[in-house]
This record gives sequence, C-alpha cells and structure tokens, in this order.
Amino acid sequence: MSTETSPRNMDAPENHLHVHFDSQYPDLTADLSKLEKLVRAICEKFEAHNATVHIGIVDDAGIIEVHRQFLQKDTSTDVISFDLSDEFEPGRTFQIVVNAEMADRQAAKRQHSGEAELALYITHGLLHNLGFDDLSPEDSKKMHETEDELLQQLGFGIIYHKQENIN
Repeated sequence: MSTETSPRNMDAPENHLHVHFDSQYPDLTADLSKLEKLVRAICEKFEAHNATVHIGIVDDAGIIEVHRQFLQKDTSTDVISFDLSDEFEPGRTFQIVVNAEMADRQAAKRQHSGEAELALYITHGLLHNLGFDDLSPEDSKKMHETEDELLQQLGFGIIYHKQENIN
C-alpha cells in the first residue's frame, strides 16, 4: 500500500496566529471564544497569518490609564490599538485595549448585546493595525462598512451603522 503526501512548500510562510485575552473587567459577559473566532476571521481575511494579537479588556479607569500613558489624554475611549511589530522579527504583534464598561453602556443605549459592542471595538482596533484609517470621510466610510460586513458575517449583526441611525 502506498501513501501519497503533498510536497511541502519550504518557501511558504508559516501560519501561526495566537490570540490572547486579558480581562480586567469583572462584569464581562462576552463569550471569549466567539471573540477569538472574530479575530481569527479578520486576520485570515487580511492575510495576517503569522500574528500575535493581545486583547486587554478593561473598564473606564483602565482605558483612561492607557490613554494617559500612551496618548497623553485624560479621557475614556472605546478602543486603543498598537502595532508592536518589529521589522526584524517575523510576524506581526498587535495590542488592543478595549473598554468593556463603555461597551455595556453603549449596548444598552443602542439595544444590542455588550458582546456585539465589544466585537465592534475589537474589530475597529484590529482594522487599524491592519492598515485601515478613519481620518478622512472616505476612509472612515470604508472602515465602518468593513466593520459591519465582518460583524454581520460572524453573527454579531450590523453594529456601527445601527449606531448612526439611533443617534
């Protein structure tokens, strides 16, 4: 009996995607496995196959501390993301910090789950790390449409444009 094996392409980049969550938010109700699936799907779609994604989940006080330390702003926000990739190392390294306390407030106001709102924040931060920007109206429109497309495909629904319609 013979067994055929496919030759391995030695020039192909290795696919190593690592997703790590660090929750400092005691009231977190989101399903982290669902959020990990979201991160993996986004990285796959944008060919970030060799990446490490660290996601810190904090409250208002935690995000204010990060905002102050790295951006010299003394205010709360929804998400802060950093591309910590090193040009001399293979792969990409992303750090995303999301505000679950704000997500809960916004979700209640906009009548969807805190998990969906948190998924929006994670998607937004990850898209920034993958090269999207929202400084110009055109870029912002493209980024938010991409967010909603991804979130809808992965079962979270349309979140960003739903917010525009409620405000």
